[in-house]
Amino acid sequence: MSLKIRLSRGGAKKRPFYRVVVADSRSPRDGRFIEKLGTFDPLKPKDAADRLVLDAEKAQAWIAKGAQATDRVARLLESVGVGKRDARNNPQKAQPKKKAQERAAAAAAAAEAASA
Repeated sequence: MSLKIRLSRGGAKKRPFYRVVVADSRSPRDGRFIEKLGTFDPLKPKDAADRLVLDAEKAQAWIAKGAQATDRVARLLESVGVGKRDARNNPQKAQPKKKAQERAAAAAAAAEAASA
């Protein structure tokens, strides 16, 4: 059984409120879960003490048992000091594609020829 530490959404429309839960990865997002670890309220200011309420010891115990945290939960756990999140960066994705690079090179050559 693959376990995930993830967010389960609650609250009204346009007013999200999340529970941090341990659940089987095959169960629905807002469905059955094994244990509730805490809550997360994204509408509160970032410096509010009750924005993230989390039982760090339980989270650490579930990670030791093999539960994988989702990306967002890994960020939240890192802010509490439970785990270390690997920084993800793909600078190649922002590069222009081949045709755009060719057009830019042609435009630069035309501008250089016009100024000379």
